[in-house]
Amino acid sequence: MIMQLKFVGIPVRDQARALAFYRDKLGFKVATDQPFDETQRWIELRIPRAETGLVLFTPKGHEDRIGTFFNGSIACDDVKKTCEELRARGVEIIAEPKEESWGTFATFRDSEGNSFVLSSR
Repeated sequence: MIMQLKFVGIPVRDQARALAFYRDKLGFKVATDQPFDETQRWIELRIPRAETGLVLFTPKGHEDRIGTFFNGSIACDDVKKTCEELRARGVEIIAEPKEESWGTFATFRDSEGNSFVLSSR
């Protein structure tokens, strides 16, 4: 039986820059960082208190996905407070927190131009 989503891939152009962003600005933990082939590393990250990981990796032929919208949402307890903390760390908030009947959300951009929704649970 399927138990969980193990990881999602984040397409990146510069793995070192992306690793610094996700580790230092978002606070993700490195689970694996090892060579994959002659041009890329396999960098798997963990979000504290979450089971699903993120992989900073772009499969060959998918470079056009770098800098696009991530079709998913990253959850936090308090969107407004988290945006303030991320902004203080240099993260670009591209849509300020907005309250809706289903919760609060905002949008931020990573070091590679990918945009993500940040939302309350």
